[in-house]
Amino acid sequence: MDLKIEIKSEIGKLKVVLLKQPGKEIENITPVTMHGLLFDDIPYLPEAQKEHEEFAAILRQNGTHVLYLDDLMTDILKNKTIKSNFLEEIITASGFADNLTHTALKTYLNSLEPRKMITELMAGIRKGLLGDELRNLRSFPEVDDNPFIMAPMPNLYFTRDLAAIIGKGASISKMTFRARQRETLFIEYILKQHPFFAQDKIPYWHQRNSQTRIEGGDVLVLNEHVVAVGISQRTSAEAIEALADKLFKNNSGYDTVIALKIPCNHAMMHLDTVFTMVNYDQFTVYPDIMQKNQEMDIWVLHPADAGIEYLKYSSLERVLKDTLQLDELDLIYTGAGDEIAAPREQWNDGSNTLTIAPGEVVTYNRNYISNDLLRKHGIKVHEISSSELSRGRGGPRCMSLPLLREKI
Repeated sequence: MDLKIEIKSEIGKLKVVLLKQPGKEIENITPVTMHGLLFDDIPYLPEAQKEHEEFAAILRQNGTHVLYLDDLMTDILKNKTIKSNFLEEIITASGFADNLTHTALKTYLNSLEPRKMITELMAGIRKGLLGDELRNLRSFPEVDDNPFIMAPMPNLYFTRDLAAIIGKGASISKMTFRARQRETLFIEYILKQHPFFAQDKIPYWHQRNSQTRIEGGDVLVLNEHVVAVGISQRTSAEAIEALADKLFKNNSGYDTVIALKIPCNHAMMHLDTVFTMVNYDQFTVYPDIMQKNQEMDIWVLHPADAGIEYLKYSSLERVLKDTLQLDELDLIYTGAGDEIAAPREQWNDGSNTLTIAPGEVVTYNRNYISNDLLRKHGIKVHEISSSELSRGRGGPRCMSLPLLREKI
């Protein structure tokens, strides 16, 4: 099967998506390690998997072809050369470059079949798995009492953060926190090595080894020539300028980048946790991203002879009307803007809606005030169970990396 990547909106009918079901890596979070792994709680894996299966089922029922990260990586690693190269990169990215620990890890992992190898890498490699292969200072608990020689990657079920497809190209993320920096190797190998995509000459607007940091959850493709990017806890202003420069100079079709400054904190880690597009002229918004008089710090970037032209805005409504050429706009506030319901439902990703067609979204069922308001505004809402998935602080949009949408 040949698959092309192309995303020219947030709302076109979702045709192909990349998911990762939570696995053993979730059970390898402990109270001691959870904050370092960017979790506030430990999800119950069996229930989280049921909820994720429900999510995937709703996508399939609505015409979306679901691909899984694990499956694609397993396909790639059947090639022994690719497998060896991948192991070199991920072991080095884990902090072990050309030493005894590196050798022990590669010997053990290379002995595994591709599926088992990927599963164990994601779950984390415990020292006991290496047996006699690990005989150096690292193996002594007095030196290192962490049972994991390679840490688990529990955030992988938030595939959105790994990359952003913009037009026919890809922006591979450079993650801010060490706990997530290895994850983007998976999407890099998939796009560059998997037969589904390798025949396609994909332009890259950002690479995982770039100097600037950007994460996919901060990128919203609003239409065929406008991209919005959050200046956030995890995406730098320099990354947005570099992305804009790349888009403007490489026939991407994109001539407008909206940079929106949002609070830099864990509760609002990405733009898509506080702002998403659900229809041609309808958006979900967490009201606390706005200051007095509903003002925000927003810049619109356009190409110019001298490089980039900057236009300053203070109104989210105004900038969306101007850049998307809209006469009317419907901003739907998280938790109906209530001072208690809004922050509660925002914490559980009430604004992190995944649009699967114009005016049709997938949300968590726990955000019932936001969901009811969406319906009152004419949006078709598919709810999924969310007692455990939501503990990772990411909603349906965070858990999905769209690869192909219909044009609108």
